[in-house]
Amino acid sequence: MQLLDGKKVSEDIKNEIAAEVAKMKAKGEKVPHLAAIIVGNDGASLTYVGSKVKACERVGFESTLIKMPSTTSETELLKKIKELNEDSNIDGFIVQLPLPPQIDTQEVIMAIHPSKDVDGFHPENFGKMALDMSTFIPATPFGILELLERYNVQTQGKHTVVIGRSHIVGRPMSILMGRKGFPGNSTVTVTHTHTKNITQITSQADIIISALGVPNYLKAEMIKDDAVIIDVGITRVADDTTEKGYKIVGDVDFENVSKKASYITPVPGGVGPMTIAMLLKNTLIARANKK
Repeated sequence: MQLLDGKKVSEDIKNEIAAEVAKMKAKGEKVPHLAAIIVGNDGASLTYVGSKVKACERVGFESTLIKMPSTTSETELLKKIKELNEDSNIDGFIVQLPLPPQIDTQEVIMAIHPSKDVDGFHPENFGKMALDMSTFIPATPFGILELLERYNVQTQGKHTVVIGRSHIVGRPMSILMGRKGFPGNSTVTVTHTHTKNITQITSQADIIISALGVPNYLKAEMIKDDAVIIDVGITRVADDTTEKGYKIVGDVDFENVSKKASYITPVPGGVGPMTIAMLLKNTLIARANKK
């Protein structure tokens, strides 16, 4: 069994991006600028956005963090998005999800200009991805592809099972794993909460990508020997033995599944760090597209 070490690979990618930014500075060019809007005080979102700001500093990007209260109206948020769309100094920006109930998430995603949509959620970018055109790939799927590529995990002709069908991970992964090229060229099955006999399907899979959000859902008896396991799940589970009172757990029963898998991502330290690294990479691409 080999760990797909997202922490290490994400550091490699950040080093590569930092080197690119250093070249840009040396030429007197404007460095990439990533902005993030966060609405409200969701603890996990604040931590995640804070990590993005630190990552920007680490690679030499400029960054702007815009905090708006949880009482912000949809109109106020859309006005702020319009400002960022029109600000030539901002190369890319994200609106941190989830949003408060008074705001329509789809309206917000639609309002972000596709050329600055470094999350890759806008329908124009999603459609281009589905048509195998050059575009922003959502950061988490982009990170998974990068892990598979850098560890040279063979995907051609393999049976990939995706557990979950969200627009952020499950659906884009099902498209990307079936595309022509590497990683890709696999035969993809999408499963979800209404799938019957799921163990029958997962036990035939060469590659399993689980993005369900159910702690320890995937058990050793659900996979075949030497399967490749990508765990996208991340859930806080109460644990009195830890200082914080909780531990981070993935979708996969890591202790037992790792004994059968050929490759597996740990949680934490697998897909999570890759997401931020690929958001930076998308921002670098956005900056390059403006030249």
